[in-house]
Formats: sequence, structure tokens, C-alpha cells
Amino acid sequence: MPPVSAPSTADASQSSGRDLLEDSALTSFHRRLTVYSAGGPFLDGLILGVIGVALTQIGPRWHLSGLWEGLLAASALAGLLVGGTVFGYVTDRFGRHIMYTIDLAAIVVFSVAQAFVNGPEQLLVLRFLIGIAVGADYPIATSLLAEFSPRKHRGAMLGLLTVMWSVGSASAYVIGDLLLRLGPDGWRWLLACPAVPAAILVLLRIGTPESPRWLLSQGRVAEAEAVMRKVFGPGAGVADLGTPAQPARFSAVFRGAYGRRTAFVSIFWACSVMPIYAIYAFGPQLLAAMGLAGNSGTLGSVAISLVFLVGCLVFLPLLNRAGRRPVLVWTFAASTVPLLVLGFFPGLPTVAAGLLFAVYAIAIGGPTLLQWIYPNELFPTEIRATAVGVGTGFSRIAAAVGTFLTPLALGNWGVGATLLLAGVVSAVGTVVSIAMAPETRGASLEASSAA
Repeated sequence: MPPVSAPSTADASQSSGRDLLEDSALTSFHRRLTVYSAGGPFLDGLILGVIGVALTQIGPRWHLSGLWEGLLAASALAGLLVGGTVFGYVTDRFGRHIMYTIDLAAIVVFSVAQAFVNGPEQLLVLRFLIGIAVGADYPIATSLLAEFSPRKHRGAMLGLLTVMWSVGSASAYVIGDLLLRLGPDGWRWLLACPAVPAAILVLLRIGTPESPRWLLSQGRVAEAEAVMRKVFGPGAGVADLGTPAQPARFSAVFRGAYGRRTAFVSIFWACSVMPIYAIYAFGPQLLAAMGLAGNSGTLGSVAISLVFLVGCLVFLPLLNRAGRRPVLVWTFAASTVPLLVLGFFPGLPTVAAGLLFAVYAIAIGGPTLLQWIYPNELFPTEIRATAVGVGTGFSRIAAAVGTFLTPLALGNWGVGATLLLAGVVSAVGTVVSIAMAPETRGASLEASSAA
């Protein structure tokens, strides 16, 4: 990434004593970093979506049971748990930059390898490994982005990651519909397709600088100075940063005030993604069970993804206008009601069921936008990536459980009980958000992460 020259901004920062990273204008560097960082969530949505579509061809061919379908759909999520938790801590210990391209290179390799599997066991292992790589990218990319983003734009920059997740999921269904038409082995091309955008992102991310906040926390002052000059011009330096962070232990995210924040982030994140991932992974089956699939389950799944995307776009500008807490609480509550109604009354007319489903998909955009904003704003530099990794890991446990249980629940209990269970999970997330969600709008990272 080429440097952004802004000497006048740096000079003003030095004279006023403000934090240049927090108060700088939005530059082309910020925009590029946002786009490159959003590649990870895009790949997550794409990778999760393609398995749901591929299973419509793999399942009959390999005579898979509901148990095996659930395992294959949930395996990447289990990998996300390992990748997020382990590499969040690694990122805080060894830096954001080191893994910023390596993790995507791993996605390229594992995606291509999926095209050559000969049975569910091999695919299960590769889905788990690709999940580890995707999970590693979340703490790496989001921490790097948060530590470079100005406070006025941080919500939108981090919120865009969620938007790109929805774009990736919608793309999976469109690409899947095209590639499955290639014949009985179309699923192989489909599972390998994430390698293309991942390879492009690897090339684009080369040259991205290390976070100067992290460098300063490690006592690497000269390197932090060099990054500040590269990004903001020759007049910038570490004097333009806030109070330097100090290295911390992994256990810091589980102690005291940060322990309570970890509990809040993990629970609200888990309760918001558990129903979403199940719906994304088994959209065609759920739509068919509700009588909403029509002649094309794929088109219905694309519609689900697009409505989720609309919800994210609707609430994105409200993050700074209304604040983080109101957006989380009210949208969580609004997304819970449709699931409970659909659960209690599964036999509603098609139009009514479709409208309720749309209300849920739009409303859940609020909580999903905050999944990467809150953990990055509530924890200091020295444990930021670790906290994001723990939140990612805990949420993916819930997502994996939900994804694994969905085909079993549909087969044994029916769509009503399945959606009712999803509504109860969402209700728990709403209550936790009311009790624990803080307000971080407009605050610097130093202020919002102070214990």
C-alpha cells in the first residue's frame, strides 16, 4: 500500500496534542485498508454459503445423512473457533502484519484442495482447516483496521466488514447456481471458487504497514515512527499517538472489567449469529419447509442474503447518529419477535411468513454490524486482537451448534420448533444487550477501552 502524504495534518496534530490516528481525515489509505480488511468477512460469507449449495449436489451423490450434512456445514465454524482464539492471541504477541497475508494464502490452498476430495471425511478436514484460516483473519484484520481508523469513521469502517459478509453469502448462491449447472462435479468448482478472491486479496494486502499502536506497545518506537511517517507524511511521529499500551497476558480478557466485557461481547455475538448461520447454511431447506422456496431454492437464498444486506446498510449510518447501544438493543428486540411468531405459528400464509422473515433479516443487521465494532472498541491495544479472537471463537461455537442442529431439528421437530428455538436464543441476546451494552460512540480507542 503506497504512503499517504498529509504533513499539514501531522503538523496540526503536534501543535494541538491530539491523537493523529483518532482525529485524522479519511484518506485513500483508510479506504484501501477498509476494503482489504473486508475481504476476510467476504470470504467467510462465501465459504459458508457455498457449502450449503454444494450439499444439494453432494448429499444425494454421497448418500449423506442429516448428521453428516450438519457436520460438513459446521466444520468450518469449528475451525473459526480455533483460528480466532489461537491467532487472536498470536496477533497481540507477534503483530497484526505478520499473518495479514499468510492466512489468506492458506485459504487459497485449502479451497483448491476441496476440489479433489473423494469422500466426506476428507472434506470435513479441509473445511475445518479453511475455517481456522478465516477465523485467524478476524482478529488480525479488524484490530489493524480499528487501530488505524479515525474515531468519526470507525463505526462505518468496521461495520462495512459485516456488509461484505452478506455480499459474500449472496455471491455464494449466485455462483453456486451457475457452477452446479456444469454437471455432476460442479460442486468441486464451487468449493474451490473462494481461492480466486483470496489470491487477489493476498496480492493487494502485500505492503500494508504494521499498526503503530501495537509497535509502540512493544517498545519498537523507531518502527512506529517510520509507519506514522509512511502513512501520514514526514511531519508525523509517535508523539501524535495517545498513551502507549503495555504487553498483557492472555488471561487479561477474563479478569475484572475486561472479563465482564468479554462475557457481554461473547454472549451477544453468539446469540446473534447462531440463528443467522443456520439460516444461511440451510436457507433452501428452511424456505422449502416454510413453503417459500417456489421453483428455485437458490433464488430464495439469494433473496435472504440481499435482505440481510439491506438491514446492514439501513443501520450502518445510525451507528454514529443514534449510538451503538440503542442500535444493538432495539434491533435485537425487533429481530426476536418475528422468529418467535414464526415458531409459534409455522402454518402462517406464505405472504405473512415471508414478511416476518424479511423483518427478522433486516432487523438483525443492527447486532451483526456491532459484532466487530464492540470488541475492537472495548479492549486496549495489548489485548484487542485476543478479545476479538475470543469473541469470534465463542460465537462460532454457537454458530457451529446451530448449524449442526438445524438439519436434525428440521427433520425431527419441524420448522416451527426450529424457529422457536432460534427465537429463544435471540431473546437471550436481547436481554444481555439491555443489561450490559455500553455506549462507545465518538470515543477514542483509549477512552472506550479504559477499564
